Amino acid sequence: SGTGLFCEMKEPTNRGEQPMSTAPKKVVLLDLDGTLTDSAPGILASVKETFKALHMPVPDAAELQRFVGPPIITSLKRNHVPDDQLDHGVDLYREFYGEREIFDDPNNPGCKVAGRYVNMVFDGIPQQLAALRADGYYLAVATCKPEYQAVPICDRFGVTGMVDGIYGASKDNSRLLKEQVIEYCFDHIGFDRATDRALMVGDRWTDADGAKACNLDCLGCGWGYAEPGELAEHGAYRVIDHIDELHDAVVEYFAD
Repeated sequence: SGTGLFCEMKEPTNRGEQPMSTAPKKVVLLDLDGTLTDSAPGILASVKETFKALHMPVPDAAELQRFVGPPIITSLKRNHVPDDQLDHGVDLYREFYGEREIFDDPNNPGCKVAGRYVNMVFDGIPQQLAALRADGYYLAVATCKPEYQAVPICDRFGVTGMVDGIYGASKDNSRLLKEQVIEYCFDHIGFDRATDRALMVGDRWTDADGAKACNLDCLGCGWGYAEPGELAEHGAYRVIDHIDELHDAVVEYFAD
């Protein structure tokens, strides 16, 4: 967890990737922000600092909330950051989110951390993931967050030990969309569409759209950051409202 006597945390040395068995795979792809972790406070704080540094008006509260989930460059475009400032905006955001320790650490009073560590795992997630792994599911984090950011977050908050692999976007934006991350994960784990099955679990339209693009279903997480009706409108086959429903919903899906 993020608690302890010291502000400085050791960076991880691996991606938490575990080998897969030769039996047909049952893969549960898990979004990170808003699905496993309550990361909005750190994301929104970093977005605010980014707009200040760009000398642009900070978006209102409703628009700020929409930054959680999609790639940062998508949200900057939507909020009228000029094309010639987009790369700079992405760099600024990544600096505030991943490097500059200017935000109060909610898990370690008196310490300052980068935005990515203003974060916590949702209550109940560890128990649900443990139950899924015990039942033989392969759990893979699949996030639009750049992988180099996602791995230390997962390590710091204990997610690395709860899953079998962590897969994210690339730093150079060549792997940016959720469907690209899913295919990247599948390539790494040797996913065989002829025999294996997978389900996307996430809280935003990006998860539902990414799943659809990969011919997968999406289980929507109603405790996350979606706007009302968003997940159903984007084709989530089911939306669960409570974390304690996760294990049973996944088991029911794969039983069909």
